[in-house]
Amino acid sequence: MNPYAPALARLNPHGVARWRTGHPWIYRNGVAYVEEETGREALVRVEDPQGRFLGQALLSRESQISLRILTRDTAPVDRAFFRDRLNRALGFRERVLPGREALRLVFGESDGLPGLVVDRYGSHLVLQSLAWGMDALQPEIASLLVEIASPRSILARNDPSVRGLEGLERKVLDLHGETPETVSYHEGGITLTADLRTGQKTGAFLDQVENHLLAGRLARGRVLDVFTYTGGFALAAAGSAEEVVALDSSGPALARARRHAERNGIRNVRFEEANAFDFLKAEDRAGSAYDMVILDPPAFAKNKRELESALRGYKEINLRAMKLLRPGGVLISCSCSYHLSETRMDDVLARAAADTHRSLRVLERRGQAPDHPVRVGFPESFYLKCQVLETLT
Repeated sequence: MNPYAPALARLNPHGVARWRTGHPWIYRNGVAYVEEETGREALVRVEDPQGRFLGQALLSRESQISLRILTRDTAPVDRAFFRDRLNRALGFRERVLPGREALRLVFGESDGLPGLVVDRYGSHLVLQSLAWGMDALQPEIASLLVEIASPRSILARNDPSVRGLEGLERKVLDLHGETPETVSYHEGGITLTADLRTGQKTGAFLDQVENHLLAGRLARGRVLDVFTYTGGFALAAAGSAEEVVALDSSGPALARARRHAERNGIRNVRFEEANAFDFLKAEDRAGSAYDMVILDPPAFAKNKRELESALRGYKEINLRAMKLLRPGGVLISCSCSYHLSETRMDDVLARAAADTHRSLRVLERRGQAPDHPVRVGFPESFYLKCQVLETLT
């Protein structure tokens, strides 16, 4: 199969209207016609109902997202095209985060490479192909990454559930070299390990690195880190705090967090395995008080249908956290649910503050790290919200 030989897709008026907004996704209801399967359907030439050229896109036949726009130009989408896109993505990271050991090299649509994620951990790369068209091009992408980045290994972590929506198999496989089970890297002065084959995402939460470092600068006194996972926030805060309580419901995650603490000689972190909601209620009843509370829960709303119940969950944990804060204490509240907009998050925090009779002021509004850039006109790329608040009363 020639992965660069385009088939033809024709939009209906609804699809053309969406194309003109600049959003990089065209849903199935916007596509009037797609050339029958020919063995060359990774790429499509996109036309309007009158047959006029609009651009070129990746095709997904089973997903509700039928087309992912690559370019509005007529220039060939070939190996040189993807080499240029990859070089620009890697060059951007060298400008914004020079010398960073572990970071995201490619962030899908935000780098003009829809459905592709590439993370670097030292000399090892972990790749995810999350769309049918990009998965068909995966061997070419891996070959280009070997040429451009000279990694010791490339691992395909193609196990996210979203691949099922594309009709793709969920699997983990080596594409180049041999990838170790774990790789060490640094966040500031802390040494951490990423579990490349079985850890969350591609092995670690690289999108929170800058927020971890901020927590380390703001921490003091007694700190509670809820949903600590492998201890990113807790260990960063430990350098300035007197005591850190790090909470998670996952025993294996806490075991890794403990190993991280031991490796870094950190002795002022106490790890607790418990349900977050139950623990926060118990601490409230016990009259416990903290100078900082960090909330970094998993996505409560993975789709629109889950949003209303997610809002109740977000309000509950923030309300409990606010009740535990001393005056002048800091709340770092995060959400990785794209469907929870920053405006809705503001409303959740305001209602929680009103119910607890607390007054808070915003110190910072933050998002994901700069190696996970937000693309204008593509709100789906702005998924991580991080509010940093200070209690006044």
